[in-house]
Amino acid sequence: MPNLTGWHLVIILVIILLLFGAPRLPKLARSLGESMRIFRGEVRTMNDENKDANAKDAETPAADAQCGTVDSTSQPPRSDDTDTTGGSPR
Repeated sequence: MPNLTGWHLVIILVIILLLFGAPRLPKLARSLGESMRIFRGEVRTMNDENKDANAKDAETPAADAQCGTVDSTSQPPRSDDTDTTGGSPR
């Protein structure tokens, strides 16, 4: 597939101008710009919410350590042959 050069882009712009007409192009560009602005705002909001959630997750273990709570997942796992009832091993 050949590369698009400057002349190709000029021809495409002329065809768009003929299809939509000069009076409708500013409205089309305005609505496209507004849509892009809304999209960027929503993406920025999602990124901010994600950063806030990550910051809260990072602060939670530090707060637990300051309170002196023990996380049960920090205990080493038991092996299968350990008998917790006090009987003989399997």
